Amino acid sequence: MQLADIRAQFPQLQDDLVYLDNAAGGLVPQRTLDAVQAYLSRFGSINSMPGHARGAEVLALKGRARAATALFLNAQPQEVAIGPSATALAFRLSAAFARLWGAGDEVIISELDHEANASPWRELERVGVTVRVWRARDDLTLHVEDLSALLSTRTRLVAFTAASNAFGVRTPVREAARLAREAGAWVMVDAVHMASHELPDVRAWGVDFLTFSPYKVFAPHLGVLFVRRELLAGLPVPKLEFVSDDDITKLEHGTPQYELLCGWLASLEYLRELGGHAELDRGALEAAFRRVAELESPVAAHLLAGLTGDTRVTLYGPHDLAGRVGTFGFRVAGELPEVTTARLRERGVSAASGHFYAVMPVRRLGLYPEGVVRVSIAHYTSLLDAQRLLDAL
Repeated sequence: MQLADIRAQFPQLQDDLVYLDNAAGGLVPQRTLDAVQAYLSRFGSINSMPGHARGAEVLALKGRARAATALFLNAQPQEVAIGPSATALAFRLSAAFARLWGAGDEVIISELDHEANASPWRELERVGVTVRVWRARDDLTLHVEDLSALLSTRTRLVAFTAASNAFGVRTPVREAARLAREAGAWVMVDAVHMASHELPDVRAWGVDFLTFSPYKVFAPHLGVLFVRRELLAGLPVPKLEFVSDDDITKLEHGTPQYELLCGWLASLEYLRELGGHAELDRGALEAAFRRVAELESPVAAHLLAGLTGDTRVTLYGPHDLAGRVGTFGFRVAGELPEVTTARLRERGVSAASGHFYAVMPVRRLGLYPEGVVRVSIAHYTSLLDAQRLLDAL
């Protein structure tokens, strides 16, 4: 699909919206909206009950959504929990860790992380676990040699983001995961921000746990947690008594949002079409994300050149595309971020301001609590959208 055809599928873009807050949540294609409405029209709030026809259909839907989500991650269906948010699922995992570890155990978190991949592990301090921080360099990049210096035989978990949600900085995921595994630690990756730009691969990345949010990937509000199959039974998660220890549903507290699962399946079909494939498989998703990269690269390059070329703008993080995704955190000289975004709004440009729950890196820069202006693109962002931002600035 060409860009005009892609944009035509998103009704939110049809009113001349210049939307540069994709890091907070993506737009959704028409087929996703139709799928949610069609589900509710047919099923209402019917639950998954195999004893009657429509209940059995709902149960089958849940299985299809789990299998398709596993495909997205290159995982097995029994390794994928779907819940209301990545944050909620991370806290459920933290509760299990609190029953496994205590005084003398250590956890490492990265300084770039959203609090959804930091606060759940800080909770372990309540049971005596020591939390260490993998610090970023002055350009906000994380280096594996700095992580190596923190690892020890006491390290139980290393948690880090695949890409900063506030600054777009990429993390060396595979290298960091390899070091952690060699030290005997488990690896937890927050792929929430990365998943709309690069297809996650839990096998190639070598991780034990991973979260992402379908609502950042052009779907409704859902969260996903991957748990490596070999670890599942040994995680003492607070759960319903009758659910077996090796059942991934022990992490899925309460009734699923079935209509949102239906919407997520429709969004995956959109990605299949974006990749030019007739069937939804891993190859189709890989092709889709190659197309995403082709569409995003020129827009990101244009924004990077414009922001770094403006002497009134201070851009944080790497000044090259190799070290980042299409998300940019900056400030305009002499102006608080909320003032800048208000002025951009008056000019028809939707950007965001704040710390975006990325408290540690914002504090590192001395910009807390006001934070930065953040502009973030998706594959449907046009060069004209980027230029309108630069013109407005």
